[in-house]
Amino acid sequence: MAGPEQTRQQVEERAERVEDAELALQGINMLLNNGFRESDELFRKYRNHSPLMSFGASFVSFLNAMMTFEEEKMQMACEDLKTTEKLCESDDAGVIETIKNKIKKNVDQKSAPSVVDRLQRQIIVADCQVYLAVLAFVKQELSAYIKGGWILRKAWKIYNKCYSDISVLQESCQKKASQESLPSDRANDNAVPREGVSAESLSRLKGSVSFGYGLFHLCISMVPPHLLKIINLLGFPGDRLQGLSSLTYASESKDMKAPLATLALLWYHTVVRPFFALDGTDTQAGLMEAKAILQKKEAVYPNSSLFMFFKGRVQRLECQINSALTSFHDALELATDQREIQHVCLYEIGWCSMIEMNFKDAYKSFERLKNESRWSQCYYAYLTGVCQGATGDLEGAKTVFKDVQKLFKRKNNQIEQFSLKKAERLRKMSPTKELCILAAIEVLYLWKALPNCSSSKLQNMSQALQEVNDSSYMGLKNLLLGAIHKCLGNIKDAIQSFQLAARDELGRQNNSYVQPYSCYELGCILLDNPETTGKGRTLLLQAKEEFAGYDFENRLHVRIHAALASLKEVVPQ
Repeated sequence: MAGPEQTRQQVEERAERVEDAELALQGINMLLNNGFRESDELFRKYRNHSPLMSFGASFVSFLNAMMTFEEEKMQMACEDLKTTEKLCESDDAGVIETIKNKIKKNVDQKSAPSVVDRLQRQIIVADCQVYLAVLAFVKQELSAYIKGGWILRKAWKIYNKCYSDISVLQESCQKKASQESLPSDRANDNAVPREGVSAESLSRLKGSVSFGYGLFHLCISMVPPHLLKIINLLGFPGDRLQGLSSLTYASESKDMKAPLATLALLWYHTVVRPFFALDGTDTQAGLMEAKAILQKKEAVYPNSSLFMFFKGRVQRLECQINSALTSFHDALELATDQREIQHVCLYEIGWCSMIEMNFKDAYKSFERLKNESRWSQCYYAYLTGVCQGATGDLEGAKTVFKDVQKLFKRKNNQIEQFSLKKAERLRKMSPTKELCILAAIEVLYLWKALPNCSSSKLQNMSQALQEVNDSSYMGLKNLLLGAIHKCLGNIKDAIQSFQLAARDELGRQNNSYVQPYSCYELGCILLDNPETTGKGRTLLLQAKEEFAGYDFENRLHVRIHAALASLKEVVPQ
């Protein structure tokens, strides 16, 4: 089988006779088949060939920056994106030459390239602005958020206009094709209407704009109500079904972003849906769609570490943890030259090991991430200490908990704030094996991983929690027991545990999120019973409106928003 280097040589040999849209798609496919370096070289070699190839080079630069979080690479990505943006906005940049090959000789050749090229450049400008906004958000400063918001507003307006223009052109093209007869003089027309724009070019452009257009709709549809006022002020809509439909269209197009749309759909179905509980108690939602995508793309990406990673995600959500571990280890080996993808795989290996209560292997994965990753060493240090303590190495855990404070860098980051607070408390009170196991189960709960655990492991966790007798942990203990009972189908026991957790006042200072999360959990259980739907809705609103300033507040608000939205679909309000 041809490797990335051989593939790059084959692509370059055809580069001069292939239109840039196809060349860009091949470059992205090369990237997803573990040829990150080769893809980067190809795009940079042809970055002045057209705006599309320039964007390909800038996208690879952006992806590299987002995977490393290195300041130097983020600055380089900003410069590359701005260069591409300027190229698209300049009047003297060359048009996409090979589009002319699709235009019939008796058609005005200037009209088609100008229409196609103008739309393509506008879409690229919008894409560049989205990525520049993401790079601004990463800085996590108020001024960066404001700047990023207005950049996104500008990008959305371009997407919306281009999407509308392309849809109108497609309708016009289809009307003309159906109105005209099919005598011999039409046989070689290749579906080119009088405006000189081919149906094929419009279909690719629709795929190009649908990626950004769909992502906007999908992401904004998940924003909790208390942030929607700001979002609406910026003029953004949010329709989940429209977002999924647009991303699906983009994934099936011949545009360079088709593979990225496929990855976005896999990310949504295997990461976002379960994490934010967008389908309520249905933890299997989205798996059928994800499996269908993986099966369809297997031949195109036979050795892709990213697709192997998503295969592992599906297996984890199906509670096939051993199979998931095999997939993540395979992805780890395939990503030999991609340190950042290796880190994502290591993270999942750590989580699967925690799910299996194999704290020794979990500790090894998180320790490596603590030492190698630049993302959040503070968070990885906390997970390392918790798993180390859960194995019984309490002195080692205590040492690592001390490191958490040294590695705490992002004061506005909820995960780092949580990690610091928890590590400090465990360190000061001298950690016990039982408390470290409780802390591991707590993280599994907060990250929605308990539904991925087998019944036997859930029962083992329940037994481990029973051994915790510290009165300041009673609320948290009952919340976790309630979640475990819920996963096991013991609804009466779950309700009792959640009620005890919701009434806990003693532990409120140490675990401020326990009460609102308990109200949410109780509300979700009651929603499932038609006789108690009203009471469930009241509890969800109570969790949303009566509590503030607790850990992972936004995370819970997204879940409450999803639960209330699903209720409206069943019973119109």
